[in-house]
Amino acid sequence: MHPMLKPALRRAWRDRQTVQFGVSPARAVVVSPVDTATGSFLELLDGTRGLPLLYEEARALDLSPGQVDALVERLTEAGVVDDPTGGGPAAQELRGRAAAFDRTRSDLASLSLVHPEPGEGARRLAARRSLKVQVRGAGRVGATIASVLAASGVGRVEVLDGGTVRPWDVAPGGLPERAVGERRGPAARQLVRGAAPDRPPRAGEADGPTGLSLIVVAPRDGLDVHAPDPVTGGEWVAAGIPHLYAGVVETTGLVGPLVLPGGTGCAGCLALERAERDPGWPRMLAQWRSGRRQSAVPPCDLALATAVAGLAAGHALAFLDGDLPASTGTRWEASLPSLGWRPRRLAPRLDCPCGAGGKSEGEHTSGSARSQDTMAR
Repeated sequence: MHPMLKPALRRAWRDRQTVQFGVSPARAVVVSPVDTATGSFLELLDGTRGLPLLYEEARALDLSPGQVDALVERLTEAGVVDDPTGGGPAAQELRGRAAAFDRTRSDLASLSLVHPEPGEGARRLAARRSLKVQVRGAGRVGATIASVLAASGVGRVEVLDGGTVRPWDVAPGGLPERAVGERRGPAARQLVRGAAPDRPPRAGEADGPTGLSLIVVAPRDGLDVHAPDPVTGGEWVAAGIPHLYAGVVETTGLVGPLVLPGGTGCAGCLALERAERDPGWPRMLAQWRSGRRQSAVPPCDLALATAVAGLAAGHALAFLDGDLPASTGTRWEASLPSLGWRPRRLAPRLDCPCGAGGKSEGEHTSGSARSQDTMAR
């Protein structure tokens, strides 16, 4: 181990014996008491020295090896120490690809705070390369999600969509203006290749135990996110594939739910709940899906679409990294002009064949998190 104070945490002295690591309340850690010798020793924790060399240099500060071990352990438990050589073989291999590693250093800095164990941020960043995500939709929302996932180190990002790129599909971070008139599928693949920090892994290297780690459903028609198809969703549930919905319908942005097969409410649960609450809903939905009176250019505010894409990509990455984001079994909605995000929980239904309705609260979501974390390892 080569102990290093996490560069992502700004350091400041609150007083002569108290050091604060971090600025925001979410990550700030206060360490006290810190005497003069200990304060000087902190400067040695820059990741360039292993413990034997630290023992040697600490003697000049009248610190014994036992004191060094105790201090490093104390700082490690506080979550402020990283190991720039840790994270396992995949992390070491990532460091060896200098250009790709430099592209993701900001992501690594963030992950080192979210997962405070030494080397854990590097391990999780490297694990993204072995994952495969399918994004269904290459409009303003879907294409941006795909490019963010690829740029964040996800090994294979596949985008499915038909037709040609239209001028109103263009978005910063998404499809560029030069793609107008091209087929959406090839244009999206080129976008993903350009966003990725490195070449895609070899075939079979990013297939995971079930092929797909996650499907992100981000169709250009936001109605298919507001009222997702229970049949298609049921196929993913039966196949055990987690899937996340994201899109814009009229002036409302939607992120979620993240469906964990057998653990959270699904598209079928949502359809049953709406039909029970509003008997007229299925009739109206059938009319909307028929295409009558549909505008040639659907409303999709650029700022709202970008916000939805960013939040959805963040939730997808959190799940891929082994955590359960706030969209797990929950839909988040925000409407123009106020853009205040509000959650709507999707409760599993006993009368839905997905099987989630018979489980206790959190029973399968915790199990899915453990499974996903194991896959990332």
